[in-house]
Amino acid sequence: MSAPAASAPCGSRGAEGQHVKDPDRGADASEGGASGGKSGASSTAEPRPGRNRGRTSGGPAQARGGRDAPGGNPPQKKRRKRRRGRKVYARDGKPSVESAPSAAAAGPASAPQAGQTRSTPVVEPASTASQTPSIAVSAQPGPTGQGGVRSPRVPDLPVYAALDLGTNNCRLLVAIPQRPGQFRVIDAFSRIVRLGEGLTGSGRLGDAAMDRAVEALKVCADKLRVRQVRKARLIATEACRAADNGTEFIDRVEREAGLRLEIIDRKTEARLAVSGCGSLVERDTHGVVLFDIGGGSSEIALIDVSRHRTPRLANHIVSWTSLPVGVVSLAERFGGRHVTRAVFDAMVAEVAGMLDRFEGRTRLSHLAAGERFHLLGTSGTVTTLAGVHLGLERYDRRRVDGLWMDNANVDAMIEKLLGWDFDQRVANPCIGADRADLVLAGCAILEAIRLHWPSQRLRVADRGLREGMLSELMADDGAWRRNRRRGAFTR
Repeated sequence: MSAPAASAPCGSRGAEGQHVKDPDRGADASEGGASGGKSGASSTAEPRPGRNRGRTSGGPAQARGGRDAPGGNPPQKKRRKRRRGRKVYARDGKPSVESAPSAAAAGPASAPQAGQTRSTPVVEPASTASQTPSIAVSAQPGPTGQGGVRSPRVPDLPVYAALDLGTNNCRLLVAIPQRPGQFRVIDAFSRIVRLGEGLTGSGRLGDAAMDRAVEALKVCADKLRVRQVRKARLIATEACRAADNGTEFIDRVEREAGLRLEIIDRKTEARLAVSGCGSLVERDTHGVVLFDIGGGSSEIALIDVSRHRTPRLANHIVSWTSLPVGVVSLAERFGGRHVTRAVFDAMVAEVAGMLDRFEGRTRLSHLAAGERFHLLGTSGTVTTLAGVHLGLERYDRRRVDGLWMDNANVDAMIEKLLGWDFDQRVANPCIGADRADLVLAGCAILEAIRLHWPSQRLRVADRGLREGMLSELMADDGAWRRNRRRGAFTR
C-alpha cells in the first residue's frame, strides 16, 4: 500500500522522500510566513544618511558613525539593516550576516535517480494542520539550539515514528503531536525498493530485492537512532505476508539493520489506511469507498458515516476486503511496458472478477446513489493521475493531497496514459522510470473499483498507512491529552 513545502520532481514523490518532512497534517499545506520582525520602516529614530555608514575600519565607536562616542548614548548591541527587503541583525563590530538564500535562489531540488530515494517528501503528510521542514524542529530535549541560542517556544514534545515496508516502497515518518488529532512531520524517508519483484512467479523474495530493502531500512534505522523516539510501529505488508521466505527476511532485517518489523494482516492494513485519511472525509459526507492500491495487494474499505460520527473513522467501516493483487503483481502477470487496449481491458476484468466475489460490496448501496457519497483513493496510482491532470512539472503534495477529480477528469487521464507508449510515460515527470511499467496496472485496478462503485467524484489522498499508525500511536499514548494540559499548543 502505498506521498512539501519544497517541491520535487513529480515522479520522485516520496513522500512520497521526503527526506525531511511531509506531513499528515489535516491535508493542508504548511503555513507560510517568514520569521522575524514586522515588515515596514524601522522603529528606531536613528537618521540614515547612508546605507554603509557603519562599515568603517575603525573601532566600534567609529563603526557606529560616532553615535556612541564619549558623551553619546550607551553602546547598542545590535543594529538593523535591510538586505533585499528583509531585516538583518548584525552584532556591532562584525560584518553583517546575509540572510540565507531563498528557495528560488538555491535552485530546484535535484531529481533522484531511478530506484533511488524519492525526494518528494521534504514535508510528508499527514493529518497535521501545519507543515514545516523536519529539520526546523529538534526532536532532542533541551532549551537551547545551535550556539547556545534559546529556541523560541519549541515545546519538548514526544517523538513518534511509523515505518511501512511494502511490496514496492519503503517509507518512514517521524512526527510530533500538535493540536488534538493533528501532528507535524519532522523527518521522512521514502525509497522505491521493489521488494516484491519476481514474487508472483517464484513465491519468494529475491536476493537483489532483499538487498535493496535492507539498505533502505538501514537509512531508516539511522534516522530513528538520532532521535529520542517515544513510540514507534514498524510494519511489513503483502510481500512479506505472501513470500515463503518472508519471516527469514524479517530476521535478516533485525540482524543487519537493527529493526524488528511486524508483518500485519490485511484487516489491520485496511484499518490503518482508513485511520490515515480521516481528515479528508468531510462532515457532510454520508458514505465513502476508500481504497489503497498497493504493490502486491489492494485494500478496500466501505465506510458509513451517515449516522453519528466518532473521531476515529475506522470505527465506521461496515465492510472491507483485501484483493491479492497490486500494481507489481498485475504488471508482472500481464506486462506493464507495452499495454494495449485489449491488455488493459483484460486486467480490468481480472480485478472486477475478484470484486464480484466480495460479499460485502453492497453494504453502501443505500448511500451510493446520493451526492454525499464518493471514492477516496490513497496510493501512487491516484496521486500520479492527479499530477498528470494538474500538469505538474514538479510534484507538489500541497496541490495533490485532498484534490477532487470528477469522472471526466479520471477518464481523460486514463485515456491519455493508454495513448502513450512506454518511453512517453517515462518522460512524464509525474510518472518517471520507476512507475512507467506499473501505472497502467494501477489504472486497471482503479477502473474495476469505479465499475463496482460508480461515483461522480474521486478524492485523492497523499497519505496512508504511516499516517494511520502515527494517529493511533499518539491517541493510544494520550499524547494530545498531555499536550493540552501542558499548553504545548500555544503558538
